[in-house]
Amino acid sequence: MAGKFELKKSPSGKFMFNLKAGNGQVILTSELYNEKASAENGIASVKKNSADDARFERKKSKNDEPYFVLTATNGQTIGKSEMYTTTAAMENGIASVKTNGPTAAIDDTTAA
Repeated sequence: MAGKFELKKSPSGKFMFNLKAGNGQVILTSELYNEKASAENGIASVKKNSADDARFERKKSKNDEPYFVLTATNGQTIGKSEMYTTTAAMENGIASVKTNGPTAAIDDTTAA
């Protein structure tokens, strides 16, 4: 099963997306956008940037949990991962975004 972008509306009325792996697990979450078109532009940016390893910033939380952030060429954050228990698990998450991001279909659940 292929990965997909799930475009949805938050309870506050803003728009966001998750990139899900083929197994349905969320591997990247966007920020909240005021406009649906902005969220769609975010998805296009993931498709464009997710194949480039240099676009991934590997980080650690205050609790020393590894996670990553995907950035655009201008340095703006496109999305971030969940917190992982190990660096190896985080690297698997990055590999999954690289695999699924460029070609994932969009599942628009906003009904807007």
